[in-house]
Amino acid sequence: MERHVPEPTHTLEGWHVLHDFRLLDFARWFSAPLEAREDAWEELKGLVREWRELEEAGQGSYGIYQVVGHKADLLFLNLRPGLDPLLEAEARLSRSAFARYLVRSYSFYSVVELGSQEKPLDPESPYVKPRLTPRVPKSGYVCFYPMNKRRQGQDNWYMLPAKERASLMKAHGETGRKYQGKVMQVISGAQGLDDWEWGVDLFSEDPVQFKKIVYEMRFDEVSARYGEFGPFFVGKYLDEEALRAFLGL
Repeated sequence: MERHVPEPTHTLEGWHVLHDFRLLDFARWFSAPLEAREDAWEELKGLVREWRELEEAGQGSYGIYQVVGHKADLLFLNLRPGLDPLLEAEARLSRSAFARYLVRSYSFYSVVELGSQEKPLDPESPYVKPRLTPRVPKSGYVCFYPMNKRRQGQDNWYMLPAKERASLMKAHGETGRKYQGKVMQVISGAQGLDDWEWGVDLFSEDPVQFKKIVYEMRFDEVSARYGEFGPFFVGKYLDEEALRAFLGL
């Protein structure tokens, strides 16, 4: 009997992504002299201005979020064409005066990914190309979580034939399309790059939509049987004015 050998998914890779979660030491921040806090703020504004200019030049995207709960206070989300410029963005923030008041609580490195179970995608397709270089919305909310595909006994995603994986993902996609216009989704692959296999970003003007789409998708077989999920982080986008107010300046 011929042994079935599953075929890997065909993937296209786009921008590199860093989710950089930080806790703010509020006691230390507010006990610092106002002049020191203002100087740190001016330097931070300069960094954000550079990120904005890169985005306008089509060389990346970014977002800063106030995170709800104990897991983090701030999320610095950056997307770049490669790892080197992403490392530079991370290092510039870590070297800044503001970073003296921050403690990193979690991070996730991945690469924007589009996958096809049966045939390669066309990287120049007008449908595909923009999705490899997504622009972070400058309003609303974000929900981020890492995830794996299960590899346990009979529930082993990686042992399924490509056609079966394609059928399961098609049904999963149909659920997602119900939320078109309500939720923007960015999938990034992290196999060999971080502790989970994928990162998922959901963007919406209404955070309740995160609950609705994730809950409904749990009933899809691809999630119910093969999905494993890490911690969830939810935050609100901060423009310059809102970030300054958050910092009490």
